[in-house]
This record gives sequence, C-alpha cells and structure tokens, in this order.
Amino acid sequence: MTTIDLLRDLASQRILLLDGAMGSLIQQYQLKEYDFRGERWKEHPQDLKGNNDLLSITRPDIILSIHKRYLEAGADIIETNTFNANSISQLDYKLQDLSYEMNLVSAQLARQACNEYRQEHPGEFKFVAGALGPTNRTASLSPDVNRPGFRSIYFDELKMAYRDQARGLIDGGADILLVETIFDTLNGKAALYAIEELLEERQLRMPVMISGTITDASGRTLSGQTVEAFYVSMKHGELFSIGLNCALGAKEMMPHLQSLSRIADCLVSAYPNAGLPNELGAYDQGPEEMETFIRDFAQSSYVNIVGGCCGTTPDHIRCMKRAIQGIPPRKWSISKPSLTQLSGLESFSFRPEIKFVNVGERTNVTGSKAFARHILSGNMEEALSVALQQVEAGAQIIDINMDEGLLDGVTAMQDFLHLISSEPDIIKVPVMIDSSKWEVIEAGLKCLQGKSIVNSISLKEGEERFVDQAKKVRRYGAAVVVMAFDEAGQADSLQRRVDICTWAFKILTEQVGFPPEDIIFDPNIFAVATGIEEHNEYAIQFIEATRRIKALCPGVKISGGVSNLSFSYRGNEVIRQAMHSAFLYHAIQAGMDMGIVNAGQIEVYDQIDKDLLIYVEDVLFNRRPDATERLTVYAESLKNKSAQKAVANLEWRQSPIEFRIKHALVKGISEYIVADVGEALNHYESPLQIIEGPLMDGMNEVGDLFGSGKMFLPQVVKSARVMKQAVAWLTPLMEQEKTGQNRSKGKILLATVKGDVHDIGKNIVGVVLSCNNYEIIDLGVMVPCDKILDTALQIGADIVGLSGLITPSLDEMVYAASQMQKRDMKIPLLIGGATTSKLHTAIKVEKEYQQPVVHVLDASRAVGVVSALLSKDDDQRQNFINSVREDYERVRVQRANRQSLKKMLDLESARANAFKTDWAEYLPPVPKQIGVQVIENIELDILEAFFDWTPFFQSWELAGKYPEILEDPVVGKEARSLHADAIKVWNELKEAKQIKARAVFGIFQAYAEVDDIIAIQNSGNRLKIPQLRQQIHKTEGQANFCLSDFIAPESSEKTDFIGAFAVSAGFGVDELVKKYEAENDDYKAILIKALADRAAEACAEYLHHYIRTRVWAYSPGEKLSNQELIHEDYVGIRPAPGYPACPDHTQKDLIWKLLQVEENTEIKLTESKAMWPAASVSGWYFSHPDAKYFGISEIMEDQAKDYAQRKAWNSDEQKKWLGSIMN
Repeated sequence: MTTIDLLRDLASQRILLLDGAMGSLIQQYQLKEYDFRGERWKEHPQDLKGNNDLLSITRPDIILSIHKRYLEAGADIIETNTFNANSISQLDYKLQDLSYEMNLVSAQLARQACNEYRQEHPGEFKFVAGALGPTNRTASLSPDVNRPGFRSIYFDELKMAYRDQARGLIDGGADILLVETIFDTLNGKAALYAIEELLEERQLRMPVMISGTITDASGRTLSGQTVEAFYVSMKHGELFSIGLNCALGAKEMMPHLQSLSRIADCLVSAYPNAGLPNELGAYDQGPEEMETFIRDFAQSSYVNIVGGCCGTTPDHIRCMKRAIQGIPPRKWSISKPSLTQLSGLESFSFRPEIKFVNVGERTNVTGSKAFARHILSGNMEEALSVALQQVEAGAQIIDINMDEGLLDGVTAMQDFLHLISSEPDIIKVPVMIDSSKWEVIEAGLKCLQGKSIVNSISLKEGEERFVDQAKKVRRYGAAVVVMAFDEAGQADSLQRRVDICTWAFKILTEQVGFPPEDIIFDPNIFAVATGIEEHNEYAIQFIEATRRIKALCPGVKISGGVSNLSFSYRGNEVIRQAMHSAFLYHAIQAGMDMGIVNAGQIEVYDQIDKDLLIYVEDVLFNRRPDATERLTVYAESLKNKSAQKAVANLEWRQSPIEFRIKHALVKGISEYIVADVGEALNHYESPLQIIEGPLMDGMNEVGDLFGSGKMFLPQVVKSARVMKQAVAWLTPLMEQEKTGQNRSKGKILLATVKGDVHDIGKNIVGVVLSCNNYEIIDLGVMVPCDKILDTALQIGADIVGLSGLITPSLDEMVYAASQMQKRDMKIPLLIGGATTSKLHTAIKVEKEYQQPVVHVLDASRAVGVVSALLSKDDDQRQNFINSVREDYERVRVQRANRQSLKKMLDLESARANAFKTDWAEYLPPVPKQIGVQVIENIELDILEAFFDWTPFFQSWELAGKYPEILEDPVVGKEARSLHADAIKVWNELKEAKQIKARAVFGIFQAYAEVDDIIAIQNSGNRLKIPQLRQQIHKTEGQANFCLSDFIAPESSEKTDFIGAFAVSAGFGVDELVKKYEAENDDYKAILIKALADRAAEACAEYLHHYIRTRVWAYSPGEKLSNQELIHEDYVGIRPAPGYPACPDHTQKDLIWKLLQVEENTEIKLTESKAMWPAASVSGWYFSHPDAKYFGISEIMEDQAKDYAQRKAWNSDEQKKWLGSIMN
C-alpha cells in the first residue's frame, strides 16, 4: 500500500492529528547567538539568531526532542523544521545556498523521530510532512504603494526556490509535502508547479497538503482572495488535503473553515493559533480552552486533519487528541465537480441558472482601438479604467489581449496583469489570457493568483506541441479554450469541427488529465452573408457542432467570438446587433455557454423588429438562396440609422391611453404627456389613480431598465422630467383626495453639507430614487448639520443622504454621523460625493454611528442600496447590513495591512530628498507684466475650443473618453443624444447671454524659503504661502516633491515669480436652474450645471494658455491642440488648493488676499473654502520647466505640526484642515 493510500485509509477511519508550533518550543530554550552559529558559522558576517531552520544543523538535539514530544502527545503527522528553509527567506541571513541541505537534514531528523517512535510503539503509523512556508515575499502584490505594478519576486524565482526545498525534503525522507501559511495564492501555485514538475521527473506519487491563511475577519487572504477563490485556484493539484492555518484562533477560523469544508473534494485540515495574540504578541489560549473549539470543528464535520500553529504546545496537541476521540471524520470523495469553476479574488461557477457567460472584450488591443491607444502610449490609468468599466458593466470574465505588432507582448501582458492585480474591483473576476503566442500566454499565467482561462491552444502544430502546452496550462491551474484547428487548418465544416474537438477531448482527458469542465471548445464562428456560397452554412454548422460536441464530450463548455458572424455588415450596428442576438438565442439553446461579446449590443430576441428578424434568420439558417441579397437591401434602407430611428413614427399615438403614457415615460417624450393625462381623466375616477396606475407603471419599468443596465442615466433623467410634468399638471386637480397615507416606498432626505456648494451628483441621485417611487426631500447646498437632523426627525425620514465634493466636507459628514448617534437616531446614513470613498466611510464615518452607514459610489447604486435598507424582509435587510459591515471591516484591515507596509520619512529626511534645480544654470522667465489683472467678461465662444467633454459624460455616468465615447458600442447612442442636447443648451445660453464668465489673475515676484513660498506684492508686502511636502519613502533617484521646489530660493540671487488665478462661469446659473426646476425640468437644470462646470474648467485652461503665451510669455510659440492641453503637455503647472499637490483648502484664502478675488469678481469662499458660484476654479501658476503635478496623500505628525506652526494654527485647526491626509 502506498503512503497516500495508507493515509487515505486512516483518514476514512478517524480524524488525523498534526503537531503544533515549532517556534514556540524553540523559544523555551532561550538560545543564544552561538547556538545558531555553531562552529561552522562562527565567523559568518550576518547575525543568525532567530534563524530557527538553521538549528536542524547546529542544534539537531533540540529539534529532534521537539519532534519526539509531539509524537508522544499523539501527533500522527509531524512537520519538518523548514518553514523558512528556502533560498528567498534565507537571503536575509546570507545563507541562500544552504536551502537544500537545511531541508535534507530537517527531513532526516523528523524521519529519525518517527522511526524511533515506531520501534517503541509497533503498529502505530507516524508520518513526516515536509513543510514549505510562504517565503517573505509576495508575487501578487507590490511592496511599494507608489508602484503598484512592481514586484519584488516573480513566479520563476519562487518555483526554483520551492523546487530546491522540495528536493531536499524528498531526499531526506518526507512522506508528505505540506505547502503552508499561503497568504498569496500565486506563491502557492508556484510551489505546486515546482512539486508537480519534480514528482513527474522522479516518477513519484506523493501526498500534497495545501494550507492557506486568512489574514483577518474579512475572510480573505493577504492577497485578497476569498476562501472559495483560494480553493478554486489551488484545486488543480492532486491534493491530499486543503485547509487553513495560522493568523486566526480556532474561534475566528470557524466560519471560514465551514466554507472550505462545504466545497472541497479532498480532505480538509485546520491548525489554528492558540487564540489571537495579546498586546505583547504572545498567545494566551490554553490547551483546555482550545480543546473545546477543536471539538466543535470535529462535531460539525468540518475537518479530517487538525493540529496547532503559533502558540500551541504538546499539551495543546494532547488535548486535541482527546477532543477528536471517537468523532467520525468529515466525509469526502474524490469525485470531481461537474461545474466549471474559475476565480479572481472571488470565485465564479458556471451554475445552471447562468444561461450565458459574457466575456468582456474591450481590454483587447486587436479589438479596441481606444484600449490599444492607451497601452501603446503607456497611459495605464485609462487602460485600467477600460477594464473596470467592463466589470462594472457586468462582464463575468475579462479577456486581455496584447497581440499588437508594436508591443512586446510578454512585457505588456505582465505589466498590465500586475497593475490589475492591484485593483480589487477589477481582479475580483477571472481573467482570460488571450494570445496567439504561447510565450505571452505563459507569461500571463505566471502573474495571476486566480484560476484563469487560456485563449487559446489548438492542434495546428501537431499533437506533441498540443499535449505539451495543455500539460503546462493544467499545471498552472487554468482552464483552456481549444480552437477547432488542426494541421490542415481551421475547421470550416460541421464534420471537421466535431472531429477535431472530439479528438482534442480524448487527448486532454486521457493523456493530460484535464477535467472536462475545464475544457472550452471554440468551434469557430465565421462570417456569413459574404456572397460566397460556401459560407452560407457557417452559422448552422456552428450551432449543430455545438449540439454534437456537447453530446460527445460531456462536461465541456462551448465558446466563440460572436462579432465575427456579422463582419460583412460592419458599420451597420442595427443589422449586427440583430444578427448577434438571433444567433445567440439559437446557439445558447443548442448548448453555447459563453462568448466574447459586447453585452450592450445584444437586444432581447423578442424585441427584434419582426421583419428584420425574418431577414436575419433567413441568412443564419440559409433558408432561401437570395437571403444575403434581401438582408443587404434591407440594411441599405436603414441608412445606418439606429433601429429606433428606422422605425420611428407616431404609430404609438394610436395605442390605448395606458400604453401611450407608459411609452412616453420610458422614451422620455414630454410633448404629449399633459394631453395624455388629461385624456386619462376620462378613464379613471381620480388624478391619484392616474399617478398610482399608468404613471407609476411606466416609472417602475424605467427603474427596472436602469437597474438591469438597459437604460442609461440621461434617459432616466428625461423620464423623470416627463413624470414631474404629469404630476405637476394633475396636482391642482387632486383637491381633497389626499388620504394622508404615504404611498411612496420611503422618505429620503438629501443635503450637501455645510460649507459645500456642489450638488450635481446629489441631484442625479434624487432623480433616480424618485423614479423608483421614493419621496425625496432635498435641502439643497450648504446645509448645517442641525438643520439636516432636525428636518429628518420632523418629517420622519427613513434615510439621510449626505453629499460633498471638497475634502472639508468629509469632516462635516463625520460630525453629522456623531450627532446622529448623540441624538440616538435609528435610520441609515448614506454618504456620497466626489471626494468620499468607501475607505473614508469605513474608517472615519461608520465608527461614529451605530446604525447602518453606507457609501454610495454613484446614482446607479443608489436604488439597490436604499431598497435593501428599507426592505420589508427583515432577513434581507439584515443580510445587506451585515455584508456592508463585513466589507468595511475588510477595508479597515486591508488598509491597516497596507499601512504597515508603507515606509514614511520624517520631515527632515523628506526635505533632504527634495527636488533640486541647478539654479546657477537656470534663469527663471520674467513676465511682461506683473500685478493683478481682471477680465470682466470672457466671451463664451472663446471657451468652446478649451472644453474637456469627458468629465461631462462622467457626471452622467456614461463611461468613456470624448470623442471616442460617441462611437462606443455600449453607450455611444445615448452619448450622442446627450451631447446634441448639451450643444443645443450651450448655444441657447450663449445667444441669450444667460451666464457669464469672469476671471482675475496676477503674477508676483517670489522666492522659496524651505517649504514656504514668499510672494512680494506691488506694495512691497511679503505674503507667506506655506506648502506641504511628500513624505512617502521613494525609490532611489525619486524626489519628495513640494511646490516650493519649483521656485528659486532667495540664496540663489535669481528673480523668480509665482502666479495666482480665480475664474468662474457660474454667474447666472443658479437663477436658471431654479427656473427649470420650478418647471419640473430636472434634465435641463442638470445639463446647465454640468455645462457651467465644463465652462469654468475651460476658462481656467484658456487663461493658463493666455498667461503662458502672452503675459508671462515663457511659451510664446506654443501650438497645442485641445487634446494636448487636456493631457497637460504644456510647460508649467496650475495646481489648485484642495487637490493632490496642495491639499490644504485654506490656501484659497491667500489667493483671495493676493488677488482681492471677491472684490474683483464676486467669487466668494464659504467657511469650508468651497467657491461660490460652484462653477469656479482657482489655483497657482508655476513656470519652471520641470514643474509637475504630484500627489500628497499622507503626511506624518512632524510635518503636520510644522505646517500648523507656519500657518499659526491651533491643534483644532490643524486637525480640521489636515485631518484627511494625516497618517
């Protein structure tokens, strides 16, 4: 009987017992430096105390004694003393070359202990587990927060280290290999790869145990995976067991162990710490107390193997043996699951209720021009946003392809995967590594801790190459897409599709050991309607091939590139959309499981125009010889218009009144609504019945469409406008019909907090919630806390929502939460706005208020959050609240973990690493004119050339960059409509001169004094402008920036200058907004506010250009396009107070003083330093050619105090204005 068979036999009879901690017992010996050195390393240049693994060589007597004590306590399996005996960890001691010997000797010691015990106790089986620890580096995370794409260790380095370690353990006599305390699954996968490779070479079978570590109460590993995702990522190895150890005590481990036990198809192990460490880092949980928890593990049928980790002793193991005595082990079987399972940070299973899996296609340089442009230009931030947009739009998997001629595919794939691995909102979903080059695929596999999909391999280079690649894909733990392609070429007939796929299936399952559920066949979707007769059967052949392959290869999945089908009609999105939708409808019924497809282009099959559907299906099923010609004629008749425009007419006006009202609401058509509700009075007994009947029916459909992603925000706002106009017309007719009963789903009180004047986002949230039948009470902007809370209590609000855009608003929100707690309020609190975040909410706001506190990222999330918080189902409501609290706890713990990794400099060191200019060689440019200048009225026509439209679309939650967004396959149609409306309104504003733009600016002689800038006014007065400096530890050669670095110091004897400005395009906006809100036209009101914001930014851009080219004139020949201006390709910078380079909002006070802003322009500052009108911008000008924008995200206490002293602040003022960035 082999070792693995013997172990399984024993495990089927009883729960097996591991040993306990090695380090805890070594500490009891109080060893000195010479114990670790011995004679052999007497002269070693590095301190060796603490290198416990070395004791197997220098003090084998101690290690052997500890092993024997655990065997006497009842352990069935003892671990070797090799937790850090790998070359990577030993590098700290300069003993990296000793790894093999350490493992060899340690395994021999453990083997000796077991053999001697068995001689004394014949008939008892004892086993040696060769322990492979996690190393002290992580392959999935960057150790440098400033460089998320950086890695301090790579897969191949880890693999070699683990291979060396495993080789020593096997040679030393280990029975089992145990990869333990895995905090980064990619490290664990490297260990598995090394072990499998080594065992294959030696033709050995050996039990492999895997044990991960949940680092906190959130239930995730340090690298962010859930327990389920960890299991899915590791289960490709032929595991003897999988389990959890370390980090948590038994009590804290219980729920995570339960999750693992439920899904694992192998033995499950658990060896927790002796409780959680106390303040001194020691473990206080005694053997008897721990015995109770271990008994719970066993009685709950969660475990097959138990033991102890940090803080446990032979006494703990003795008590554990007593705890499990007589309790049957958890039942398990080796039967493989039929579900296809993948993982990112979270697991994803192809469950029966999921009819079709969408693979996001836009992170593909061959299929997305925008993504390719971002990658080629190195604009990784925008490239990441493309990936995030796909996940947020519902992609369950994201396809990543870097096959572009100008790219180094391997490097590009590695770099991008490293970056998304630092973005939890992206990497939570599985990744499809897409390339025609094997080296790119393999590079990608070495970067991902989750279980990914390889797209693709095939038989085109022959069976030997196919088998070699498939074995490696399996060893990396990925699923695989197999193309219907052999050495004769792509399969283009039904029979070849089936033959190639069944042949590949036989190879994969019988030779390679691939489970069927990890095989995904792509039987080739080719273009139809090409005019070539042989192509007419391609769609039918794919669908029939799908049906046959699923029958002949049980368990496999079928995928395909759907967009290939309609290639003949590229440019005609109406036809392509209908073709894709009809094809998928039939292909899914035949068994197609997934596809690379743009979900936004898939129309509901039943809603395809009936005539068009006939034409399309004639082509797909080759039902008539002239099918292609007929569809082409029909396509030409559409003239590239959208389907809606092609059939647009007034036929709906002939429908029953209820349909007309509903249609007007869903389509946002306001022209006929008053006439229609007037007509409805002839059919309903009261106006209230019309509101609660057809009007609410329409709005409910709007809410459903928006919630399911089938409707975009601008459309929702238009629908709300129609609803408001209808209700406003009916309200005077309702007379005495009010019953006093509140028929809304709940009252939501919204307000922008005191000192803040920004409210576009808040207003949009209000509109969306009102569309879903919530009563909205909006208190407006600059609302004091007491007024918010008094009103909430007075009206009986069900939820309070607070909004803010500037950083001081964050403190107002914290204060409001504390006051809600002080008043013992019992209603939920929502937090939203541009500067808010889930992190700030979790760390600062939630702890002040015991009721639910939820950060709402944007309007699209608002309905789901409010619905859950006000659910009549108590379980549903409490589950949501619990999930939010658990999420926030995870956020807090993860931040604490990140903080512990951050290195900060004291202020003196940061200043020593300042950016340096050779002032002797640099002559600052002299302005043509200094002092203050006012521009009373800037023509709006001038500003148009400086508009940045991208943030405009973002404010309406339409993701994409302008102008590409206008052609975006998902949101392009709505973006074009919104843009057209915006241009129309902008032209109206210009012609009627309804808004005005003003500006004031000035340039002043200045010099730097350490971190201060001293500006000299025309009067000779000197104004000190204190600045903050970066304190995060930088890599060598990178400076810790401060804005004062870009101004010549007085000692340089160079005359330098600083500029300041304030602009606004908001004069007249408030009056217009009130007018349209009174007319129930929220759509136009929000449009005007959004346009004013864009105009203000355009004004700032125009003025900076004017300064650079004519006033300061240091770039007189500048010829930059608007796109280049947006990309900040100009010389110099214009940082704004409250933004990353100068996060202190009170710097605006200095600008106002220098320029006399209020007197010259009427732009005012609130007490929180928000500008009024809201559409205003202010900041500084720097001309230095090396000046750059940078961020100050965090400062230390020493700088906070120093800055407060320079500002003459007391401690409360320091906390108020710097609290958001203080470490």
